[in-house]
Amino acid sequence: MLAIRLKPDLEERLAKLAKRTGRTKTFYARQAIEQHLEDLEDYYLAAQSLEKSKRTFTPAEAKRELGL
Repeated sequence: MLAIRLKPDLEERLAKLAKRTGRTKTFYARQAIEQHLEDLEDYYLAAQSLEKSKRTFTPAEAKRELGL
């Protein structure tokens, strides 16, 4: 279980949305966390991949890697 404190304005927006749609605040909080977590995972995995691909080669290493 996770308990979080929200700023009053955010709590109010969440409560209004839940009331207007007939869903619970928990539903929307869970949905928001899931979506944002997926975005964060994608970002950090891409950043790691980019960091790994930044390897540089000397001209001699490049020729050797390319079989020239």
